Amino acid sequence: MSNYTANDMPRYLRIAVDIAERIATGEIQQGTKLKGRSVLSSEFHVSPETIRRSMAILADMNVVKVSAGSGIRVLGQDQAIQFVRNYRSAASVKEMRDDLHRKFDEVARVQEEARQLSDKLLEHYQYRRGDLIEPVEIPMPTDSPLIGLSIGQCQVWLRTGATIIGVVKHNKIIVSPGPYYEFSADDKLLVVGDEDVIERMRLFLTEEPNIDLQEVKLSEN
Repeated sequence: MSNYTANDMPRYLRIAVDIAERIATGEIQQGTKLKGRSVLSSEFHVSPETIRRSMAILADMNVVKVSAGSGIRVLGQDQAIQFVRNYRSAASVKEMRDDLHRKFDEVARVQEEARQLSDKLLEHYQYRRGDLIEPVEIPMPTDSPLIGLSIGQCQVWLRTGATIIGVVKHNKIIVSPGPYYEFSADDKLLVVGDEDVIERMRLFLTEEPNIDLQEVKLSEN
């Protein structure tokens, strides 16, 4: 019997496909009289009613002919081949649809996790500061001269007054990135500060930094 792993596929359909595949491959020849329902039900470990439904499907597709008193006879290999092709095509579409649904669910899960982490960040910052300033998300310009430099090297707070409380990267949030975090082109910075501070931060990300890196490294050490 063929090895089907689709657990949600009805048993009678699996049996119909299995028999059709045997006919399609020539294992069961055209004109062959199949075993009776009771024998088939024992072979497949199902009830005779399940076998009846399987044969009804094959009969509708002209793969077999079911006659009262004459039993079940194979009509043709070509019909069996077409039935198997149709089934596989439908199964492939269902598999792609299920995969798409799983991806949508994964995106929704990541977005929900990002929202929860953002809420925790805000609560954490409000607890420390005792105010109600909300973080502003500032995308790192792809041509920013700060890319590859660390927060500490850029002296962000000293030069802008802004505090980076998190970085959104690949749908994940890095909480309190610290002075050694290096900026990259796909970063989204979560910054807190008043309107002037936020504006200075936006400009700071686009301007060539006037920074003595040697002095910064000495101070870090």
